[in-house]
Amino acid sequence: MLVALPLAAHGRLPEPMATHWGGPSGAPDGASSFAGAMAFPVAVWAVLVLGVAAFAAARAWAATALLPGGVALAGAQAVVVRANLDQEDWRRADLPDAWVAAAVCATVAAAAVAGWFIDRRAGMPGDGRPPARGPAMDVPDGERLVWLARTSNPWLHLTAAVLGAAAAVGAVAGAGGLVAGPVWFVVPLAFAALAVLACSSVRACVTGEGLEVAFGPLGWPVRRWPAAVVESARVEDRRPAQVGGWGYRLSGLGTTVMLRAGECLVVRAGGKDFAVSVDDAARGAALLNSLARCGGGGGGVERR
Repeated sequence: MLVALPLAAHGRLPEPMATHWGGPSGAPDGASSFAGAMAFPVAVWAVLVLGVAAFAAARAWAATALLPGGVALAGAQAVVVRANLDQEDWRRADLPDAWVAAAVCATVAAAAVAGWFIDRRAGMPGDGRPPARGPAMDVPDGERLVWLARTSNPWLHLTAAVLGAAAAVGAVAGAGGLVAGPVWFVVPLAFAALAVLACSSVRACVTGEGLEVAFGPLGWPVRRWPAAVVESARVEDRRPAQVGGWGYRLSGLGTTVMLRAGECLVVRAGGKDFAVSVDDAARGAALLNSLARCGGGGGGVERR
């Protein structure tokens, strides 16, 4: 994006380009060659990535740093291109309207929040114990029972990335002035990208409280079933053709989160079935049935 946008507008940009605005009037007071204006944000991005990769403490907050950093650099590049677009002299390059800056700032803030959630989910510690080797119900008295499984679908991740990239290109092109008029098509693309991303991975967790199924890399949205409302839990082999495809599906079998064909944990509550395709579903079903019979409670074996 940092390179593609100025290259796409190259024939409509002055040489040199305005790259800095200052003073009470906000008039341009600094310029750079086309190559320099394109290379500077790329260099800043490279330094940011290398800095995160070089320090272990920084790697724990990689998404928090890189997501808003990348969005800020892309937004700044779009503002520079838009200001210089179709100007014969860089001194006449006025900054875009305030709404462009406001949109960039809002997007940077949203990216920072999303990055923080991603890093927080990735860094959530376990209880330090090794995975259970025997039956799930063979646990010393007084310990807390926990079963945890994760599944993701790389094709859904790729689809979300393509849709998100298309939305980002449209938004940056609009901010850079390369597209005339409002870029409303970005909204459905962004919504579709978020919806597919939310269905591209899942984490199922059974604790003394019941079952929790969290969606997407941020672990949100979340569906919960208290142990007291679970009627039964079982394992079924399901295929995409049976439930109508991939992702979050509604069919005659009930609700299915289909990320890969094969065994699914199926929970019946309120007379309705909910299935999620995760590994080790038999252990999760056994634990959930045990908790449902005793109304909750129990102690701690964790399986990742």
